[in-house]
Amino acid sequence: MEAAAEDYTKAEADASKAIEANGRDVKALFRRSQALQKLGRLDQAVSDLQRCLSLEPNNKAFQEALRALGSSVHEKMKTMSCTDSKVEQMFQILLDLEENDADKKQKAAQNLIVLAREEPGAEKIFQSDGVRLLTQLLDTAKADLMLAALRTLVGLCSGHRSRTTAILAELGAPRLSAVLGVEHEQVSLAACNLLHVMFDSLKEGLQKDFRGKEDAVVLDSSKDLKLLIKHLLELLALEGASAHGRDNALNLLIKVVPRKSPKETNNSMSLWVIDQGLKKILEVGSTVCGSPGSLPVTENSRMSASVLLSKLYDDLKCDAERENFHRLCKDYVRSWFEGQELVGKLRAIQTVSCLLQGPSDAGNRVLELEGIMDSVLSLCASVREDHQLVAVEALIHAADKAKRASFITANGVSLLKEIYKHSERDSIRIRALVGLCKLGSAGGTDFSMKQFAEGSTLKLAKQCRKWLCNEAMDVGTRRWAVEGLAYLTFDADVKEEFVEDKAAMQAMFHLAKSEDRSVLYAVASTLVNCTNSYDHEEPDPQMLELAKYAKQHIPEQHPKDKPDFVKRRVRKLLTAGVVSALACMVKSENPALTNSCRELVSRVFLALVEEAEDRGGVVAQGGGKALIPLSLEGTELGQTKAAQALAKITITSNPEMAFPGERIYEVVRPLVSLLHLQRTGLENFEGLMALTNLAGISERLRQKILKEKAVPMIEGYMFEEHELIRLAATECMCNMAMSREVQELFLAEDSDRLKLMVLYSGEEDEKLRRAASGTLAMLTALHPPICKRIPQVTVHWLEILQALLLSASAELQHRGAVVVMNMVAAGREVAEQLMASEVLEILSVLAKDKEKPRVAQAAKESLAQAVTYGLIKPNPEQA
Repeated sequence: MEAAAEDYTKAEADASKAIEANGRDVKALFRRSQALQKLGRLDQAVSDLQRCLSLEPNNKAFQEALRALGSSVHEKMKTMSCTDSKVEQMFQILLDLEENDADKKQKAAQNLIVLAREEPGAEKIFQSDGVRLLTQLLDTAKADLMLAALRTLVGLCSGHRSRTTAILAELGAPRLSAVLGVEHEQVSLAACNLLHVMFDSLKEGLQKDFRGKEDAVVLDSSKDLKLLIKHLLELLALEGASAHGRDNALNLLIKVVPRKSPKETNNSMSLWVIDQGLKKILEVGSTVCGSPGSLPVTENSRMSASVLLSKLYDDLKCDAERENFHRLCKDYVRSWFEGQELVGKLRAIQTVSCLLQGPSDAGNRVLELEGIMDSVLSLCASVREDHQLVAVEALIHAADKAKRASFITANGVSLLKEIYKHSERDSIRIRALVGLCKLGSAGGTDFSMKQFAEGSTLKLAKQCRKWLCNEAMDVGTRRWAVEGLAYLTFDADVKEEFVEDKAAMQAMFHLAKSEDRSVLYAVASTLVNCTNSYDHEEPDPQMLELAKYAKQHIPEQHPKDKPDFVKRRVRKLLTAGVVSALACMVKSENPALTNSCRELVSRVFLALVEEAEDRGGVVAQGGGKALIPLSLEGTELGQTKAAQALAKITITSNPEMAFPGERIYEVVRPLVSLLHLQRTGLENFEGLMALTNLAGISERLRQKILKEKAVPMIEGYMFEEHELIRLAATECMCNMAMSREVQELFLAEDSDRLKLMVLYSGEEDEKLRRAASGTLAMLTALHPPICKRIPQVTVHWLEILQALLLSASAELQHRGAVVVMNMVAAGREVAEQLMASEVLEILSVLAKDKEKPRVAQAAKESLAQAVTYGLIKPNPEQA
């Protein structure tokens, strides 16, 4: 439908150009009237037809078209007048304060929302003073009426820039910001959705408006965008705003401010937000819960602030811009730290934590300010739990950065051990334990680089699992247990004990599905470690010898990290329900699901589908559905891992069952991405195999593969030296050859496609011969002109066909016989060449072969056609 609308819009634009050049061009006027009619602009279509008739009054086609269009306009007018009264009636019901029938009001609200989703309905509401009436609904402060108004406004603004501009002017950014900050969670979320739609419409300016209206709108919407963003930034630091309203504002800023792609050169919006609002974002990040005057926040607020800061920092293009970012962060931290009471110092330290979790370069810079690290270490020993919590968390985040780790190892380990052993509060002990875990995992997976004494990591992990399973503890505290395991599971002994503890695994999966989304990265990291799905290269044996000779450190793999152990761990995770937890994580719209987190999830999925027998279970629990968004968004490596997992599923499962309905078409693009040259040979091979399966299902899927420009890449791999990749590409082309467009490619001038397919049919590799000859059989059957081209592409064509007919393989014989049959049927000239060769004698023998009925039937049909041409005499035995 969208493509059709685009075609009609283009037709209307082309006709308009012709009319501008010659106002009496009656054909262009008629073409434009037809396009306008299809686009629903009936009044303008009538106007063009009337001009056609004024130029050619006796033209019957114009007369008939105008008559038909007149009745359409009449019907539309009836519908519109009916819609007018309906809109008026719905608003009356909703705004009637004495109306107590809740069902009646709910139905009116739902009808209004549904009407606004369709363009004619949205325009009718807009023209019927709807925005003013919707504003009245918003001002009632009643949640159900506010939700109805916000959801109707979404329909009015979707893809329509001029309406969005008018609505923004009517409602005002302050009102929208105030609704976003209300206590009612659903209303705040609906306001967030409306603002997101408004941003999209203002930024993209989709041309769905009626002709003439959009031209009156100033195309530069940056003023409106900045106005909305300014109020969102002010909401962040507003004490009266709700905690979830603040979260929604942060989420919106994350989505709409930074550039979507580095290819976009303009990062002015990010620069403007940094100058105008960086301190307001840091106000959220520096909030210390429970301290006087602290902002209302949720468990996700500080993480969202960190993600926004990180995205803004990543959007900067040069050192000068980054230096300005660092300066603003330092100024903010100094404003709280220098000359302030203890509360100010806590805010400064909390800001450091926020920056270390986000743009860590900025965090490290701030950490180096005089007195900050000393304050962190001294506050770790505070007698007040809330102060100690802030300091220990800052120490943990600092320990995560290599720059500070050696300093903290020297100064902080003994302090953390003291806190862990002697603190009476589990909330403090668990954080101290995570700090020790981070420092203890500095050797990563290197078995020979352990920081702590033998057995210490196992003890720490056991305590983490104990806290993780303790449902009496709050979710925020239990999250830190997962943080600890994310580091401790570098140790294979810890991995083994963890997968044996089903209660701990399920407790972690339950946390992954909870409201506290800040746990996502730690869960994903733990699972990557357990499945060994991190990157690890096999060391070069010669380099190992050199390292030994030079007495350099050589990384060692733990015996329990060998493939058999990893396979068993994967099975146990699958049994415990890891797939449903991962699927739930992917559904999250929370900023905590960062691109690096998505990459970790993709790695885990790829490990889970490594064994063919596990793939059905992964799909059944929602893994196939979850992999599609992972393969389309995130880091390039993460997208590739997810695409490879999709390929493995598509190769061994029935794709129509694994990806039901429209989902199967969404799989094509990720699979095509595996064909790019920068991918590994294995990724290329699996992508080709998966596309082969899809191409064999339906013409619509083949068209989707064509649209993704996969055919030139498939052809390229037909020349690949690696025999398996070459075979997979040829098999894929065989299935793609069922499409008319692909068949035409084999007839293109100056193309060696057909020649290659004929030559491959004569190769020694039987599988390759089977794929190539199968392609030839299909091409010659579906597109007869190809039959006449085969003798022209190579002088060896006859001997290749003869070799196929004489093959020991019944399958190859059948393919050869079908190609010959199709060529004979295609024309007398080609048939004559075949009958003048040894092919005649071979066909005569094959036609009598009762053990291979399909081959014999094809041979008989070829001989019968040759008799029809008068090239040979009928054989009484075959008759």
